[in-house]
Amino acid sequence: MRRFEVVSPFEPNGDQGQAIDKLSEGFLRGDKFQTLKGVTGSGKTFTMAKIIERVQRPTLIISHNKTLSAQLFREFKSFFPNNAVEYFVSYYDYYQPEAYIAARDLYIEKDCDINREIDQMRLRATYSLMERRDVIVVATVSCIYGLGMPDVYKGMRVHVEKGQQLNTKKFADSLISLQYSRNDDVLERGNFRIKGDVIEVYPPYMETDEAYRIELDWDEIVKIRRFNVLNRDVTGELDETVFYPAKHFVVPRDKLIEATDRIQKEMEEQVEFFRSQGRMLEAERIKTRTTYDIEMLKEMGTCPGIENYSGPISGRARGEPPATLLHYFPDDFLCMIDEAHVSVPQIGAMYEGDRSRKENLINFGFRLPSAFDNRPLKKAEFDAKMNQIIYVTATPRPEEVKQSTQVVEQLIRPTGLLDPIVEVRPSEGQMEDIYREVRERIDRNERSLILTLTKKMAEDLTDYLTELGLNVKYIHSEIDTFERVEILKALRIGEIDILIGINLLREGIDLPEVSFIALLDADKIGFLRSETSLIQIIGRAARNAAGKVVMYADHMSPAMEAAIRETKHRREVQEAYNKEHGITPVTIKKAVEDILEHEQQEARDEATMDLEVLKQGVNLFRAADRKKLIKRLTQEMTACAERMEYEQAAVYRDQIREIETQFGK
Repeated sequence: MRRFEVVSPFEPNGDQGQAIDKLSEGFLRGDKFQTLKGVTGSGKTFTMAKIIERVQRPTLIISHNKTLSAQLFREFKSFFPNNAVEYFVSYYDYYQPEAYIAARDLYIEKDCDINREIDQMRLRATYSLMERRDVIVVATVSCIYGLGMPDVYKGMRVHVEKGQQLNTKKFADSLISLQYSRNDDVLERGNFRIKGDVIEVYPPYMETDEAYRIELDWDEIVKIRRFNVLNRDVTGELDETVFYPAKHFVVPRDKLIEATDRIQKEMEEQVEFFRSQGRMLEAERIKTRTTYDIEMLKEMGTCPGIENYSGPISGRARGEPPATLLHYFPDDFLCMIDEAHVSVPQIGAMYEGDRSRKENLINFGFRLPSAFDNRPLKKAEFDAKMNQIIYVTATPRPEEVKQSTQVVEQLIRPTGLLDPIVEVRPSEGQMEDIYREVRERIDRNERSLILTLTKKMAEDLTDYLTELGLNVKYIHSEIDTFERVEILKALRIGEIDILIGINLLREGIDLPEVSFIALLDADKIGFLRSETSLIQIIGRAARNAAGKVVMYADHMSPAMEAAIRETKHRREVQEAYNKEHGITPVTIKKAVEDILEHEQQEARDEATMDLEVLKQGVNLFRAADRKKLIKRLTQEMTACAERMEYEQAAVYRDQIREIETQFGK
């Protein structure tokens, strides 16, 4: 069995070592819930990697959106190059769920665009979990949605080995039952072909462009080879191999026939229910739709919206939770929830949102009541399925703190930088005070952020400071993404000195040039001035050795008190550490060109990884595939160029040229 091994030139620094020790020991002694409370810039991701290396358990890492998940996936890929690091997010590029709006008598059909590449990565995640233990899966909360039963998925796999007698027709039927398609002309992911005594199978979950070739002598398997689909080079000789289903939702035919009987019975009960209430339209509607779906299931093995019958098909009791990605993990796995203060509430909200949409569909005869069982997990079901959890966040909620047997702080930044000084000043005369503060920063070639509560206030304050001769811009929701990037870049390189916004947290930016943050109306009650928001806002000034935050308020709110108390505690710990180790905090003084070059390299790396995903499942020797890939690459290149992401655009451009040079235009 392969062991997890972190490959990195760095060793644990600051208080990373004690965090790794405490959390690893807590996990190994069986603590169900723990919290890593790490400040921004303290290297929480590296700590997470070292904990995985220490405990040697399959690991699920949950993040609250695709962007952060992709970033974590790339980081863990680099930390664990010799282990299976997989990516599991929603495979919809576009998704319009089925719905019924009763007030307008409007039925909206499900409409979606599935990303085939991400679907393959999801399949690879479950395949890896079936085959090995050194697996890290980085996922969004989509991991709590129904996926298909792991026992059925594993039970339907087909095993072949050298010396085995193989009936070609029966083997082909077995692959078709696993949702593979036969195509004797072109070998693509999820397909197989048979030519004489040679069978080639291309599983969709393979990480590289590799497929399997089975060679027969009469009906006996004499060779099993793994080969590269593009150049046909043999990459391995095998004694045996296993083929897993090409899709997650697979069911043996006999089980499917049994399920149609259950669906038929439920339909009859629902029709009788509607008729007893005199609702003949709903009765006829559910009867017509369900009868059609049953016929499709019997004849084709599938039907539109088959996921709504997942309960009857799997044989689950009404209300029983569906199988999810969590059910593919062994019982002793580790779960880490990144940005837990956002991710955990999101997990809890998924079930209620799904149920409220389906109530109308069921009440008006568009779906059977069992459609309720095609759902995400409830929060309690999620917790019950978890083995052990480590919450990772800079601002844990009281709920996670109360659950945790220990909250381990990671407050030391490798740079030695401290959390900023926080002051509270009266709102009267705040404009004159802010002007004086920002002028001092401009004289020192430093930047400032000002946070308001409304768009109008941000715009008016921008006009006011501009009239005073300052270089200032504002950002709010009406500023498009392209312009945001340009404004942030202008702030960093000094074309503007002050940035005004409402919630600059969502920019996801580190600004070492910012040494002053002004919070207007800091004592107001609400999300934008909650304890969590205030602590995160304060952290924006923690990249500069001269960092300072001023809260303008007429009284001290509980959120302000808590945020100031927490910041003071962090700063005291950091100062004591620096004094003990002789560290003098210094702002990261990279030249702007160095910062931009680093960002450009990250952009190139990101585009290269995205490119690898795009190329999966494409046979470049097939003209139609080349044309399709070049079209997709051109679209990506154009989109990047329009956003002025020239480094990513160049990667796509170079790949197009390489394909056209090798194969011709």
